[in-house]
Amino acid sequence: MAIHIVRLGTPRRRGEGLRIGTVRRPPRGVPKSEFARRDWYDVWFPTLAPSLETMKQAQAAQTPAQWNAFVRKYKAEMKSHEARQALDLLAAMSAHSDFSVGCYCEDESHCHRSILRELLAERGARIAG
Repeated sequence: MAIHIVRLGTPRRRGEGLRIGTVRRPPRGVPKSEFARRDWYDVWFPTLAPSLETMKQAQAAQTPAQWNAFVRKYKAEMKSHEARQALDLLAAMSAHSDFSVGCYCEDESHCHRSILRELLAERGARIAG
């Protein structure tokens, strides 16, 4: 069993399991009843999304230094009690279930899901490619 890190809105892969949207906002222009059918997500879980301010910082980052500043800020947000509990829960669930977490960004290397991958791996989560 494992956690898959995905781009929301892309076709689901075999064995991916439940999709969890770790995003601040639902997809624009998509009726809530269509989120799962259109491969966005099955469950919305903004607890692991960057705050609005931090998300804007990531979107504006154009240099490695700016991106690293975002990474530090997002990791600090993920140290909150609520976020730590959520990460621990997902890591534990990865031993028993296949599921996916993701967001909308096209480039994972410039997206909070790359940091989620790292944080979950640190907690011993089983991460699938």
